[in-house]
Amino acid sequence: MEEFKSMNTKIKKILSIGAIALSVGIMLTACSGKKQGGSGNSSSNAKHSVALITDVSGINDHSFNQSAWTGFKAYGKQHDLNQGRNGYQYFQSSSAADFQPNLDEAAKAGYQTIFGVGYSLKDAVSAAAKKYPKKNFAIIDDKIDGQKNVVSANFKSEQAAYLAGVVATKETKTNTVGFIGGTHGDIIDLFDAGFTKGVKDESKKLHKKVTILNQYVGNFTSADKAKSIAQSMYTKKADIIFHAAGGAGDGLFQEAKSINQTRPANKKVWVIGVDVDQSNLGNYSAKGGQKSNFVLTSVITGVNVATQDIANRAYKGKFPGGEHLVYGLRGNGVSIKHGQITPAAWKDAQTARDQILSNRIKIPTHPNK
Repeated sequence: MEEFKSMNTKIKKILSIGAIALSVGIMLTACSGKKQGGSGNSSSNAKHSVALITDVSGINDHSFNQSAWTGFKAYGKQHDLNQGRNGYQYFQSSSAADFQPNLDEAAKAGYQTIFGVGYSLKDAVSAAAKKYPKKNFAIIDDKIDGQKNVVSANFKSEQAAYLAGVVATKETKTNTVGFIGGTHGDIIDLFDAGFTKGVKDESKKLHKKVTILNQYVGNFTSADKAKSIAQSMYTKKADIIFHAAGGAGDGLFQEAKSINQTRPANKKVWVIGVDVDQSNLGNYSAKGGQKSNFVLTSVITGVNVATQDIANRAYKGKFPGGEHLVYGLRGNGVSIKHGQITPAAWKDAQTARDQILSNRIKIPTHPNK
């Protein structure tokens, strides 16, 4: 009996120690979180490792961060690298105060090529590049001059926006289309100028007189204001609206859905999305209950193309530090989705694409004042 008690006590101690060990393991795993999950990557891959620092929109923003991460995953698959240390990873920023600490954490964790997504990270990336001169840095959607370990990546968004203007002009039944911008600046000007030029050129070609309604939200976050602008434009007979307004653009989708739910599916108003394929935001039930979708197409910014390209150059030992890279229609750095574009409009868009690539169409980068 005493032997049994003694054995029972030993078993309890072993189980207790095991439980503590398991608890500690769980705590350590929880602390490592998404940023530094176990990877299985060899330490020899450290020189090929890449890290993504998001802006405040987060990794699942249906925009630049998500697209950049898609490029990272493609890069990892291409080179048999896993998510985690010595592979590829993202560091999510909840506010601007997280930018610098996340850049520090990525550098100290051994990631060799570190990307900042969006113009809001420009200053933080510049400072980190000075602090860690042996690391490679990339800024997406802005430009950093005079730093040999920083590459800047931008996009010829005016080219894809031009194609959207061609499509909108071909598809409009009311001969009125709209553009909603976030704030004026070099980046949004590309979308505005390209779309406007596309509408004007296609209108001339088709002998149509198409009115363009153009208004800015003043920021990239006020969805309520964008909704109000969209309501006004649709009231003024616009049947297709293109936005380059970031998160504020959600208001456009809300308004289009509100209008379309009261109409038969064949009487819908349309939205042209931006940056990524936004067709999932256009699902709705039309009057009578028919399932439908009001996203005509989306103007795609190939952030995934840029991140994979830059990561691959670094992998080959040819990181383009100090360079300003610009991605356009060639190589799908920018593009439009086929979406619900009719065959005739798609044909016109592809003709225009060929003409842009052969320099037969010149597109301004700033709208006329």
